[in-house]
Amino acid sequence: MIAPSLDATLRDRLAARYAEPARRYHTLAHVDALLRGLASWQHLAREPETIVAAIWFHDAVYDPRRRDNEARSADLARVELVRLGWSPAAIERVATLVLATAHHDADPADSDAWLFLDLDLSVLALDAPRYAAYRDAVRAEYAFVDDARYRAGRCGVLRSFIERDAIYRTPELHAAWEVAARTNLAEELRRLG
Repeated sequence: MIAPSLDATLRDRLAARYAEPARRYHTLAHVDALLRGLASWQHLAREPETIVAAIWFHDAVYDPRRRDNEARSADLARVELVRLGWSPAAIERVATLVLATAHHDADPADSDAWLFLDLDLSVLALDAPRYAAYRDAVRAEYAFVDDARYRAGRCGVLRSFIERDAIYRTPELHAAWEVAARTNLAEELRRLG
């Protein structure tokens, strides 16, 4: 399945969403980091243009007070990609990738989905100062949550990744990032007490 590129007008509309004032981590910088990551690992992708679209749409709708952001982002992708003339199969593929970010899980045999999900979690493997900036940005997005509730929720998220057999399922990304991510997650859990 060959997917056409996103046009500049659509990218501009999506960029405006990522610039919403309440966002601190789920910004255009996050999209850019994933696009740069995909450029570095593109040789692993079967359908890179589909992954590019999923990167642009996966956090296009983001409200930390809601639990349906991924579904709403997938719906937005469906609407916008129809306008661009994408095939129904390509549109549903993008929507499926976006929806996979709700739990960071996919069919074990879907290498493109795992590449996309692994890129989305690449932030977990950053060096300590950049990981701290990510951690602080996520906290800022949840400023409306009191410390005790945030700590409990964040610990649950961190443990859900630590308890996986593998955080990264793409073999090359697992080799490159797994140890650093586990170190960062363990340190953040220690700090949260």
